[in-house]
Amino acid sequence: MQIDLKRRSAVITGGSRGLGEAMAKALAGAGAQIALVARDRSRLAKVRDEIATQGGEAEIFVADVTQENEVASLAEKIKARFCSPQILINSAGINIRKNLVDFTLEEFRSVVDASLTSTFLMCRAFVPGMKGTGYGRILNLSSIMSHVSLAGRAAYSSAKAGLLGLTRALALELAAESITVNGISPGPIATDMNLALINNAEANAQFLASLPIGRWGKAEEIGALACYLCSDAAAFITGTDILIDGGWTAR
Repeated sequence: MQIDLKRRSAVITGGSRGLGEAMAKALAGAGAQIALVARDRSRLAKVRDEIATQGGEAEIFVADVTQENEVASLAEKIKARFCSPQILINSAGINIRKNLVDFTLEEFRSVVDASLTSTFLMCRAFVPGMKGTGYGRILNLSSIMSHVSLAGRAAYSSAKAGLLGLTRALALELAAESITVNGISPGPIATDMNLALINNAEANAQFLASLPIGRWGKAEEIGALACYLCSDAAAFITGTDILIDGGWTAR
């Protein structure tokens, strides 16, 4: 199926690396204009230039999307450039792994804010511009850690589970506007975040032996799913979360 996102514009937070970068490149390849958002200007510029090399169009916007004033300023700048973007992908997030009793309040809040608070702020800023257009797509990057969990993931699982609740509620609020809101919950994906494990031959072999499909997921596979969910073909999909995890949660 050929996906055509020409005449669409997409705002992607966490767009400077990993899954945000992969989704930006996939949507740009389908014709969408991309507003890349993150805190690292140099990495954003690298992604923008790679998209341009592939014939796509992207601009960079530096902001901390956990901060209300920065999101308000960001929204004005993006709307001035792209009018009212019809696609919003919330991919920003961080993870701190430690036992719950070892967290400081600041650390716990930082993990929740990066995924959940940022999504609230971005949706509040961009949803009004989608209303009345007959089309809108919001994708929230959750995680398999919102469905299952592991020791040391208390903050991350809390943030991502909260993100699923926000996704479902917002989908119901916006259904009459033909704006869909969905979650994507990736499992083990070969990104920079997992390089330490990937590069440890013994640990990597043990890990893959426990994964039903027997390989790491590719960031491009997340990009392809995001493209589909943003297409007209996915107009009847809303308020759900799609696990893309190689069978991890089916065990």
